[in-house]
Amino acid sequence: MQAVEKKSLPQTKNSAKENAVQFLFKYGAIILLIVIILYFSSLSDAFFSYGNFADILRSISIVTLLALGVTFTLVVDGFDLSVGSTMSLSTVVTASLMVWYDMPLWLVLLLPLLIGVAVGLVNSFLITVIGIPDLLATLSMMYIVAGLHRTYTEGYSIYNNMPLTSGGTAPGQLSEAFLWIGQGQMLGLPVPVWIMVVMVLAAYVILNHTRWGRILYMTGGNAEAATLSGINVKRVKTSAYIISGVFASMAGILFTARVGSGQIDAGAPLLMEAVAAVFVGYSVLGAGKPNALGTFFGAAVIGILLNGLTIQNLPYYAFDIIKGAVLVAALAVTYVYAKNKFSKS
Repeated sequence: MQAVEKKSLPQTKNSAKENAVQFLFKYGAIILLIVIILYFSSLSDAFFSYGNFADILRSISIVTLLALGVTFTLVVDGFDLSVGSTMSLSTVVTASLMVWYDMPLWLVLLLPLLIGVAVGLVNSFLITVIGIPDLLATLSMMYIVAGLHRTYTEGYSIYNNMPLTSGGTAPGQLSEAFLWIGQGQMLGLPVPVWIMVVMVLAAYVILNHTRWGRILYMTGGNAEAATLSGINVKRVKTSAYIISGVFASMAGILFTARVGSGQIDAGAPLLMEAVAAVFVGYSVLGAGKPNALGTFFGAAVIGILLNGLTIQNLPYYAFDIIKGAVLVAALAVTYVYAKNKFSKS
């Protein structure tokens, strides 16, 4: 009898541990968000207000677009580290097209998107044709694209009436119609928030309710099985990296319209936030995989946390510690859950 009790005790402990990990995996991010909101609301009356939450949504719109691109590459079992540099290149190209060359708005919006397509094509060529691992290929592209945008601008940010190295001042200006994309409001919400919502919903519908979405997940889940099913895996991965590049370019355009200038290295600080948002999204309601709604939720958690810390006057240089801690926590819960699930199966 005692032997049976001793044997059942470890089983009970293991079962309790598994249940705790499973609960944290499903509801940990939601609980964290609620705790963050309640905590900062108790410290400041300005935190829990419509204006502040509108600002938070505006601030996370760019990160969410970057993170959606990373989400698509993770769905096909890849990873795109070049999104930050692609955003930076698109930011300065967008500004230069208006300020240096005085081009019409439709070209200003189209050409940076084509840059995103080009970066995505190069990434996919390195990965699917040459065979370089995703992390190494996109890491290389991150440096190449960063060098391109610094060379293109000669290390200068781009702004209205800026002096040119060749002499004189820039002939064009960022138009009011363009700035409205980043600074305007529609139906009581900032325009960037509407753009973010539309893109998140579009990504959700594509990934969860279309045949192509199922093919993307199938490719990431088992590329060999997908190939045997008649799926062109190289083409599917190529499309995912092109989408990632386009999302990064959209983020660059939105950033330029929001700040009213083309800032060099604008996307570099946002890369880690985007990656953290995606991995926090893994655990939202137990999804266990990259998904659009989870990515948005992850971006919201990070954005609300950083906003609250800003209100509390935490030095900006300490923010990376917080971002890293959130990423570590998300990865820990995700991989502990995956390990338990694998060992159980």
